[in-house]
Amino acid sequence: MKKFQYIIYVAIVAVAVATLSIVFNCFSRPSYSELENRELSKCPTFSWEALFSGKLTKDISAWYSDSEPYRDSFMTLSMEFDKAKRLNITTKGEEEVNFIAGDSNDEQTSEVNTAADIAEESPVEVADTIPAQPKAEEKAKIANHGIVLVGSEPNVRALMAYKGGPTVCNNYAAMANRYQRELGEGVQVYCMLIPTAVEFYCPEKAKSRMKSQRETIDNAYAALDSCIIAVDAYSNIAKHTDEDIYLRTDHHWAPRGAYYAAEAFAKAAGVPFKDLSHYDEKVVKRYVGSMYRYSKDISVKRSPEDFVYYTPRDIEYQTTYINYSVDENYNVTGCSGPVAGEYFFKFNDGSGGAYCTFMGGDSKITQVRTSVGNGRRMLLLKDSYGNAVPGYLFYSFEEIHVVDARYFTENIKQYVAKHKITDLVFGNNIAFASSGSTINFYKKFLTQ
Repeated sequence: MKKFQYIIYVAIVAVAVATLSIVFNCFSRPSYSELENRELSKCPTFSWEALFSGKLTKDISAWYSDSEPYRDSFMTLSMEFDKAKRLNITTKGEEEVNFIAGDSNDEQTSEVNTAADIAEESPVEVADTIPAQPKAEEKAKIANHGIVLVGSEPNVRALMAYKGGPTVCNNYAAMANRYQRELGEGVQVYCMLIPTAVEFYCPEKAKSRMKSQRETIDNAYAALDSCIIAVDAYSNIAKHTDEDIYLRTDHHWAPRGAYYAAEAFAKAAGVPFKDLSHYDEKVVKRYVGSMYRYSKDISVKRSPEDFVYYTPRDIEYQTTYINYSVDENYNVTGCSGPVAGEYFFKFNDGSGGAYCTFMGGDSKITQVRTSVGNGRRMLLLKDSYGNAVPGYLFYSFEEIHVVDARYFTENIKQYVAKHKITDLVFGNNIAFASSGSTINFYKKFLTQ
């Protein structure tokens, strides 16, 4: 009997191994993951140099493991299994905030030493009071990478943790000071730090694990030279937290949140600004963004949302791009253009790439010429949060230039002089602004 059971067991294992071997070696391999919203590794091209250096075998291994057939289906099944396990380990008394320990890698921020040459200046005034905010739903858990998942399907909100100290953005302020000094009086520099969603929607019992973004922003603005204009986007955003100003399933804000930041900037810059009645509303339905990939939690996929954006009416504008090509490590390898294109790209319902509606992505320099003849030309230095801002300023400037901190190969002083820039804006989300890499990018722009 035991021998018969052993034979059955070996036969089942053999069939399973054979089946998996056929699937993984004979079935077509995907080139794109809808789940992770990214291009998968490609099969490397053979060369003797790559073979002898060991790079070829390494690249083949990476391609083989990254592009397995039915990748998204297997990952979804794994998430379903993890969810079932989590339901079984919930203990009594955890109904309000059920913290499920995950991979607690804090990749959001890192402590940055305060710049030694920051002069003690009088603080730039920012509104002291924060308007009343809606009470965040208390039921929550912590998933992969310390991501806080709030609420229940189909309305789960995924929040990226923020653990930056109170002075992590002071180097960012110091860089803005340096730009103002080097660009001179002919260019007005602005500093606009953008808070992330966890500042407004974190449940009370999880707040002890987060740091105050308001404190970080206030300290950075206090470190600015008096000639720099601090843009209080925070207060304007905080007034509207009962609206859809941050995406639930993505680490970015929603286009409506960018609208309120653009409104605060336009007021600080003293330029005209049109309200949303001058825009057409567009919707991409069933949007699930990046937080599904980061959290690896199936409840995020089951909580799709509308991606709502706005396009201006009754304003003439033309958009041109200089497009950068980048390698697998996102290093710039070349550029092409300028070439004319659309500012607003159209995505179908259900597309996970809808945030690329604005300019189609990050790896480019964008220039928008409008029919506004006021002599004001702005340059926005941004990360991907900044992509959603310029579309609200077509009524405000005759030219808008957009440069991503990660992709720019020109000298910033020469670029400003060539294009007669009058207003330069540092517009980054607080996590990106606190990174030492960001400071190094902006420092390099001055000398490259």
